[in-house]
Amino acid sequence: MIEFFDRNGSEAAFCHDGQSLYLWNGRPAAFIHDDKVYAYDGRFIGWADRGWISDEDGACLLFEHDAVGGPQKPKRQGKSSPGPRGAKPQRGEARPAPARPTAIPAWSDRVFSDLI
Repeated sequence: MIEFFDRNGSEAAFCHDGQSLYLWNGRPAAFIHDDKVYAYDGRFIGWADRGWISDEDGACLLFEHDAVGGPQKPKRQGKSSPGPRGAKPQRGEARPAPARPTAIPAWSDRVFSDLI
């Protein structure tokens, strides 16, 4: 299981299969296809690369413990067990992604859970 943390070091999301992202409470959040992250309705959210989930502008939203590059990672907060995985909704047709921006070594002003 891959665990993702936010800019505060709090548990935010997890992934069991390299494709499906769940919020820490177990709610299905998004899916990864070709390093692109989409909400289940097909909206483009951002990018997955080198252990980071970044927004459409290339600023960092989430990180896994061994993420490479990016902004300073905060100390991870106390860890709890993730919630049970909810049933994944049907995937909408993935909308076109914008041109990939240069990765920004900074945190996004956006919150991952607000994008889904």
